[in-house]
Amino acid sequence: MGEAATDQTAPVHHWDRRRIGDYGFLSDCHSAALVDRSGSIDWWCPTRFDSPSVFARLLDAHAGHWSLRPAADHRSTRCYLGPTLVLRTTFVSDTGEVEVTDALALEPGARGHDVGLRSPHTLLRRVHGRRGTVSMDMELSPRMEYGLTTPHLSDEPEGLVARGGPLTLTLTGDVALTRRSTTAQATFRVAAGETLDFRLAATPSFPGGEGRSSGEGPNLEDTLEGWRSWSTRHQEYQGRHRQAVLRSSLVLQGLTYAPSGAVVAAATTSLPEVIGGDLNFDYRFAWLRDLSLTIRSLWIAACPDEADKFFRWIAQAAGQLHDERVQVMYGVAGERDLTERTLAHLAGFRGSQPVRIGNDAWDQSQLDILGEVVDAAHQLGDQLGELSEATQSLLVALANRAADTWRDPDAGMWEARDQQRQYVSSKVMCWVAVDRAVALAPRLGEQADPARWERARGQIRQAVLDKAWSEQAGAYTGAFGSDDLDASVLLLPLVGFLPADDERMWATIEAVERELGDAGLVRRWRGDPMGFLICTYWLSECLALGGELERAEAWFERASSYGNDLGLLAEEADPEGGELLGNFPQAFSHVGLINAAWRLTEAARTSSNDTT
Repeated sequence: MGEAATDQTAPVHHWDRRRIGDYGFLSDCHSAALVDRSGSIDWWCPTRFDSPSVFARLLDAHAGHWSLRPAADHRSTRCYLGPTLVLRTTFVSDTGEVEVTDALALEPGARGHDVGLRSPHTLLRRVHGRRGTVSMDMELSPRMEYGLTTPHLSDEPEGLVARGGPLTLTLTGDVALTRRSTTAQATFRVAAGETLDFRLAATPSFPGGEGRSSGEGPNLEDTLEGWRSWSTRHQEYQGRHRQAVLRSSLVLQGLTYAPSGAVVAAATTSLPEVIGGDLNFDYRFAWLRDLSLTIRSLWIAACPDEADKFFRWIAQAAGQLHDERVQVMYGVAGERDLTERTLAHLAGFRGSQPVRIGNDAWDQSQLDILGEVVDAAHQLGDQLGELSEATQSLLVALANRAADTWRDPDAGMWEARDQQRQYVSSKVMCWVAVDRAVALAPRLGEQADPARWERARGQIRQAVLDKAWSEQAGAYTGAFGSDDLDASVLLLPLVGFLPADDERMWATIEAVERELGDAGLVRRWRGDPMGFLICTYWLSECLALGGELERAEAWFERASSYGNDLGLLAEEADPEGGELLGNFPQAFSHVGLINAAWRLTEAARTSSNDTT
């Protein structure tokens, strides 16, 4: 890694002791940054979620950061400023108290639906003295391209400039910096009532790249107002767990690449499912697997416009379907080839290797995605208006593919890399594809073939009822002919394949609760070391559908208790230690929270009506 690999000037600050939940999440709806409790921004990929990082200390101690914290020992607390993704950390030391407010800037003047459409690609940091006088340390240590490039630092009229590779960073602020060969540092004092602002802007290094916004430039007040205006127009949910739902809707908006409407699975790559393990993957892409559940959650917690835009992006990204495999996932601008590679120079989060960028799951066969897309169109209903020929063609092709291929083995929704199997969840989502296509047939033009889809619907249903049930397990299991429980079968009542109170379905729900439930989390299967948050929320939904509202509520609250102090969820959590694990923040987990809260609200309303 050259100089970046051997530079020891950057203090580690107990780097190997951090937890994923120590981080807060910033977004400009183009990219994301993560800042830890001590005021260090350890992850930022300017311009796009999946672009190369300039700060990646999240994955290696020497891969770049921007820290801003009291010089002496201190305590910290933090919160988001109302319904925004602007983070405030309060530091208290023996000499006083300061606030550090962090944000990824929104374009000045952006309001409501325009929030995030354009971005100045700028980090904003404000230090404000609350009490006494506090000595602060700041260190800027950029490392471009995931730590491969150590930039040249220079003092120029516009500020401190870091040049290296395709990006240039410019830091402006209210204090003088001491420049070393690879870092810039400052120590300064902040008294009560004093405010200091810092701005770090990323711009292309060479002509022809995307330029920065014109005008006065980004500022914290405009960014706060932009997020507040989005929340005012979008956060109308009034059901149970309202604050958690509203926070989760903001997280989903923050994970949305606003120019296209694509929702990435997470803001990070290679945060491990198990510390020290090798199940470390890049989640900075949009999965079709998540589509229908994400669209339902956007409808519940945000507004139909976001859901509509996400679906239209999928329809455009998919293009025409012929004989090729239906793509599992895409880049945020619709890219298909997401070939995976390893960054061997990075040590990984707490030593968890390999670090990967790209994700070879893009080339897997996952039949469940056929149902996800058709179901999404069905959910949106009249919101989509008159369907274009391209959308009609896509939906017909997906339904036909489900009718033709539902008998095939595939990698399943958990993206197994060992072998293909006859996964039950894949069969059921093929059933969803043809079932929803039958309902949509009057809107699908002359290509629609509802008679064919009805035949396939009956065949799939009978096959699942006959082959998914295991007498030994006393439940529907993860694959045909298997006796192994898998939490993915909780989808059956959620998509309407079987009612939750069907005798065998209810036995399955209780088997999952009994045998896969552990410390308020549901594992995907026996032997899975971690609890999956989306599975836990699915169990809550199923129990609510079965009339067990108190049990459903208990599982919801236990799952949500694993969120960090900011209400952010990763993909998984450790049932023993409570540590969040996996990429972060995870869209699917926040989708699960929103959908389960809505289901609890509806179940409580139904129960109330039944007793009056």
